[in-house]
Amino acid sequence: MEDELVASGRFVRIEMRGSRSGLVRAVTIGYVDDEAVPGSLLVAAGVETAWAGNLVADPACHVRTGDRAFDAIAEPLDRTDHVRAIRGLILRYGTPAEGLGRGPSFRLRPIEPWEPPEAAEAAEGPVETEEGPVEAAEPVAPPAPAE
Repeated sequence: MEDELVASGRFVRIEMRGSRSGLVRAVTIGYVDDEAVPGSLLVAAGVETAWAGNLVADPACHVRTGDRAFDAIAEPLDRTDHVRAIRGLILRYGTPAEGLGRGPSFRLRPIEPWEPPEAAEAAEGPVETEEGPVEAAEPVAPPAPAE
């Protein structure tokens, strides 16, 4: 069920290192796009959630939602952004879970600069395929007119 929610793009899966075990841990939660930082997502925890403690201890994480997947840094939100995130989550998902907004909230900022899909398609250089990287074709000059 969680895989379908993540694949739909409606929820995000965050993979992080456990603060005590050091093992990879995952959580599937609601999110909102961060209008202030394009490509970033905003998430919020209830009180005493293990996943939030893991991100506080080690903010490096991997994020997946819909057809997007990226490595990110979880940045704790200041009060203004925290309120904006909680409001956005309530508007998107309806009645909040008990304790939402009472715990920490984070901006999941991609480590690599984010490019909208249209920009990525137009980028020059190798294109990643199932068979490996392929160099973009050089433009072909039209044939010279016959004399």
